[in-house]
Amino acid sequence: MSTEKDFTELIFGLSKKRGFFWGPSPEIYGGSSGFYDLGPLGKLLKNRLESRIRSAFVRSGFWEVECPTVSPAIVWKASGHLDGFIDPVTKCTKCGQAFRADTLIEEQAPEAHIKGLDTEQLTEKIKELGITCPACGSELGPVQQYNLMLKTRVGLDTEAYLRPETATTTYLLFKRLLTFFRDRLPGSVFQIGKAYRNEISPRQGMLRLREFTQVEGQIFLLDSHEVDWPQFDDIADETMPIVPYQVQERDEDTVITMTMKEALEKKHFQTPAYAWCVYLAYSIFRDMGFTDETMRLRQHLPTERAHYAADAWDVEIHTRSFGWVECCGIHDRGNYDLTRHQEFSKEKLSVKVDKRPVVPNVLEIAFGVERPLYCLIDNAYVSKDDRDTAWLRFPPEVAPIQVAVFPLMGKSELMTPAKDIYDRIQDSGLITYFDKSGSIGRRYRRQDEIGTPFCITIDYQTLEDKTVTVRDRDTMKQVRVGVDDIVSVVTDLVHGRRAFSSLQ
Repeated sequence: MSTEKDFTELIFGLSKKRGFFWGPSPEIYGGSSGFYDLGPLGKLLKNRLESRIRSAFVRSGFWEVECPTVSPAIVWKASGHLDGFIDPVTKCTKCGQAFRADTLIEEQAPEAHIKGLDTEQLTEKIKELGITCPACGSELGPVQQYNLMLKTRVGLDTEAYLRPETATTTYLLFKRLLTFFRDRLPGSVFQIGKAYRNEISPRQGMLRLREFTQVEGQIFLLDSHEVDWPQFDDIADETMPIVPYQVQERDEDTVITMTMKEALEKKHFQTPAYAWCVYLAYSIFRDMGFTDETMRLRQHLPTERAHYAADAWDVEIHTRSFGWVECCGIHDRGNYDLTRHQEFSKEKLSVKVDKRPVVPNVLEIAFGVERPLYCLIDNAYVSKDDRDTAWLRFPPEVAPIQVAVFPLMGKSELMTPAKDIYDRIQDSGLITYFDKSGSIGRRYRRQDEIGTPFCITIDYQTLEDKTVTVRDRDTMKQVRVGVDDIVSVVTDLVHGRRAFSSLQ
């Protein structure tokens, strides 16, 4: 635990120093836990992730919508959030501080198996493991349920709540969406927007926020579509690192890599449509820069699943700060959501199948952007090794700054061609940084520390033969490239169409 704590402090220190994130916010007033500010580099990184997420959904046939973040209480009563959106909470019997019980147990006893335990079982587990108050070391009280909804008021007297996720607001659009889909299902939509959860005691920085950006994709479909899903054929032979619940019961850390076709045949996934949905979530995280070495798909134990869920899997990312971190949920929600909103709204949310009304099912992919953002920084961190500073090994396509341009000196004969190259690369769509201050070595180190994959130096040889130096962050090797070719070369390097070694 001490090692993890030390590493967490390294990540937080680097992130605050270099402008990835700051907080808790507002810092000048002492900060409020669960709220963080993204600095310039953090915002660039988040934009990059959102762009890749958006692109993945659009390529898979999803349409994007945007809905209000506040809805009247009746909406959240219908969705079940007012009654069931709860966390297990325990209070210190001496100092009165409150803590999320399951998180506290995992922090003080990481080897404990607590998934699926109810409040009474968590209370017993706290006693059994001798878990105490982190603030004063005193005994903890019984675990109770705590609702996470943030309440507000619309106008003078309308009770309302800030949304805890985007999915519910998408379901409310079903009648409009059905018209948009020309009364044909399946239909797929997604949202990227703010969500709010009144966490009782956020303790893991960027991993547990009260305000965050939520991504949720929803597929509306019928039973017949779930078994007849042509898109599954496209990924049938693809592999994925999975931890089915039967395997967890024997060994929680065993990861199996198998093809999607084999996983479906072994009944790890009940339907081709749901299997495809899980693979889509996996591919989105892979597009964000995570590899199979740091990622796994874990199936919920039967005792973990919501009462309406036919199946549920999580994308988990391994971090050096907090171990395995749940970053995304993929849920087979059946027809629960539309049935509930049909009941409460008195509006018809069904389609005709063989002349009778049928409420469609929903498959869902849901995650916050800030968690993978933090996990990406954690995974990218490289200790000093043979350099005199730690650095970040971001995949070039998601790096906040992709190319840095340096004139060797601040003299006009070098500044003019350097500015020209900078402008051309910037116009190509790559995020580019211009730096003329300090020694070249110091400038390289600054860019290494924030994860910039490629640096270009304009020197006096440039004036003679119209070539510039391109430096690779990972190997620190340098090659000379013609000025006329530099934009296409760095564009290919960033997008993985060319390896740096091919330039040598």
